[in-house]
Amino acid sequence: MSRKLGAFINFGIGISAVFAVAGVVAFGLAQANQAAASAPDKTVKVSTTVPVKAPVSAPVASTPVSTPVKPAGNPTAVAKGNKTIFLTFDDGPDPVWTPQVLEVLAKYGAHATFFELGSMQEQHPSLKEQVLAAGNSIGSHSISHAQLTKVSAAKRHHEIFDGPASKCFRPPYGAENAKVKADIKAAGMTPVLWDVDTLDWQRPGKQAILNSILKGAHDGSVILMHDAGGNRSQTVAALDEALETLAAQGYTFAAMDC
Repeated sequence: MSRKLGAFINFGIGISAVFAVAGVVAFGLAQANQAAASAPDKTVKVSTTVPVKAPVSAPVASTPVSTPVKPAGNPTAVAKGNKTIFLTFDDGPDPVWTPQVLEVLAKYGAHATFFELGSMQEQHPSLKEQVLAAGNSIGSHSISHAQLTKVSAAKRHHEIFDGPASKCFRPPYGAENAKVKADIKAAGMTPVLWDVDTLDWQRPGKQAILNSILKGAHDGSVILMHDAGGNRSQTVAALDEALETLAAQGYTFAAMDC
């Protein structure tokens, strides 16, 4: 065999060996990949979801809230067909006549509204409590019974704002104008007048006062009388007879929401 032929044969054997080794390596890699694919996955998975926390409200400081004084509603409103009368007494409290009026009211289970003066309350402080304790209500009638339409703005303001505490205000003499009404409203009160004036302050006699009460009585009527400012014996006597008559007719007598 020639030397060239021998070299060629040796070269072919070497190439075959190389291919054989490459095949073995490739086979081994394939087997390894297959084994890795079938093996259980031991990789630790990390969640990428970020938990959302509920928002926390910041504490709110407790701030006192000022509640404005609101005017009262209609303190004399009654349901239709309700036989209710509102008896009112001005200018007290008086140590002689107010207790007598209270006694007559209690006799018939009646209640009333007393429009009091600040000056009289100051002189007789215990009478205010007697009026309230008996289930009656108190309205303001100013401090000194000044005619508010004829005084200075400062005087008017003082008489209204610094008088008896109440939700109801009765201007002395029933005298009012736009400025008086505005001050009453600003003070958180409702003006309350009347629809039956007995004129008892003139002392026309018991029968005249009684007739005024009986003639003017109707559902929701507001009857004006006085428990101070002079001798009120006629008023007390007329009140007694009026309550007896009207109670027999089915009327009741309520205090206003003042």
